[in-house]
Amino acid sequence: MSPAESTGYPRLLRAVVRREVVLFLRYPFEALGAVVVLGVLFAGIFLGGTALAGQAMADSIEGVVVGFFLWVLAIGAYGDVAGDVAADASWGTLERHYLTPFGFGPVLLAKAAAKLLTHFVYAGVLLAIALVLTGTTLELDLVTILPVAVFTVASAFGIGIAFGGLTVLYKNVTSWMELVNFVLAGLIAAPLVGNDLLLALPLVQGSALLQRAMRDGVRLWEFEAASLAILVGTGVGYLLVGYLVFTLCQRRARRLGVLGDY
Repeated sequence: MSPAESTGYPRLLRAVVRREVVLFLRYPFEALGAVVVLGVLFAGIFLGGTALAGQAMADSIEGVVVGFFLWVLAIGAYGDVAGDVAADASWGTLERHYLTPFGFGPVLLAKAAAKLLTHFVYAGVLLAIALVLTGTTLELDLVTILPVAVFTVASAFGIGIAFGGLTVLYKNVTSWMELVNFVLAGLIAAPLVGNDLLLALPLVQGSALLQRAMRDGVRLWEFEAASLAILVGTGVGYLLVGYLVFTLCQRRARRLGVLGDY
């Protein structure tokens, strides 16, 4: 890596973060709409669950709130990355990313890192709404929650980047992307008792640790070393696999000459 490139990547990241913040601030009505839609969705889940299974819902409401918080983070991380690539493909602007000195891959990773900031804002606001609506209290130790959430969401970013690569190659994979939204919800709610194989799946270990942190008040340094190793390994592992899939898909798209097609 040349000195110019090593100094250029931080500048790229700062520029992309600034762009995301500006877009977030310039369209407050759109941001409010996203909060309202997801808030209404949670209210429907809570009120419907209370009506159908009152005591069971009351006993598990803390877990539902934590799961909803993580689901908002996960679908944002996954959907925004894949959605950006799909939008560029449909607008005919996909090739411009390849003309940058960095290439499309580093630009995509910079976008993912920048969008993580807005995802935490959305998720934090919705968490506050859920806590007020349900009358629930949780342990909100940011020193524990932030690193656990970041490594958990990293696996969702990896899935999003992989679908970004599939979008580069196949142009339209919307139906598959919508299916994954339901899969992510299932992974967050997956029970771990007696089934350690599930720990290798994305979001599963992070969801379990986040539940312990926010419901039981377990601090980051109190988690078992093996649990943290699985969390970091799955987060980084799925991110690397997703980037590998993206790289292979874009190479095949170039060989087939369909990079600029839609």
